[in-house]
Amino acid sequence: MCPKTQPRRRGLRITAWSLVTVLVVAAGLVGVVLWQNSYDMDEQRVTIRHGGHTLNAVLATPKDRRRQHGLVVYVHGDGPIDATHDDGYKPIWEANAKAGYASLSWDKPGVAGAPGNWLDQSMDDRAAEAAAAITWARSRPDIDADRIGLWGASQAGWVLPKIAARTPVSFVIAVSPAINWLQQGRHHLLAELRADGASAARTKAAIAKSDTTRRLLARQATFEEYVKATGGDTDGMTAARWGFISKNYTADATRDLRALRGIPVLLTLAGHDINVDTADTERVYRKVLDPGSALTVKRYPQASHSLLKQSVEQSGVKTTLTALFSPRSLFVNGFLDDQRQFLKDLGRGGNATP
Repeated sequence: MCPKTQPRRRGLRITAWSLVTVLVVAAGLVGVVLWQNSYDMDEQRVTIRHGGHTLNAVLATPKDRRRQHGLVVYVHGDGPIDATHDDGYKPIWEANAKAGYASLSWDKPGVAGAPGNWLDQSMDDRAAEAAAAITWARSRPDIDADRIGLWGASQAGWVLPKIAARTPVSFVIAVSPAINWLQQGRHHLLAELRADGASAARTKAAIAKSDTTRRLLARQATFEEYVKATGGDTDGMTAARWGFISKNYTADATRDLRALRGIPVLLTLAGHDINVDTADTERVYRKVLDPGSALTVKRYPQASHSLLKQSVEQSGVKTTLTALFSPRSLFVNGFLDDQRQFLKDLGRGGNATP
């Protein structure tokens, strides 16, 4: 036997076992991802007719084999969001399912192949859309028509009370909702500037540009006028986005919130929210709704606007890895449990304990 044969065979065996080890580890990681992203609920695609359009929706139901379930209807925040929010809603839907509630959500118009364009919608349009979805849900034998409520985040704060004014709902979960469009925009601008450590000169210029935009909106200026006024520095603004803002910039939830009086409302607020002035939101909700004694406020000091852990959201790598290997851990501690408990308490005939 050639003296070089044994070392060569030994090297091949090491390489083979190394490859097997890599494959086993890879298979294990894939298994963990699949397991962690499997949820204790059933999901089905459904279609809902509204105003000549079709809403492409997902209905997630508990696996408890009950004849009927309560329902949480989802109202998205800003942006092109699909029914599952890129699967980000699924941990929340699972919490709902554990409380005996189904969840209903749909692709925004123009998203994931849905007809239409969400940028053409006003907040009233979105409320009408959700009211149609509730009407559809009430016709289903597996949904308890007396236990249908709303879940909405951020921009949905302007939509939730409009829905309640159109059709009866039994509860509302409001996540980081804003009160006034223009005030929210200014809060967001200043918070971002502070976070960036902007100089006084840069802050002054940004405020001046914002004031110019407000004046243009007030006189219903066209997008072309906006481009001209900003010297072409549109900061990503498009004609469609300008049209959307022009329709909705006067939004203010203060008066509309009266439609939620007497309805159990869970208001969830983040401690690191650069999008919404949470102190102002809580003040207005308490002022308008406290007379009905059905408001529960939950604050999460370590959360970002989306109620994710701020420490995770700050890192793209952490966010991706957590979403893959432990998606429920994306949310700040207590957020999922508190929503589940709120829904369970409703089932006992009362709202959640403040």
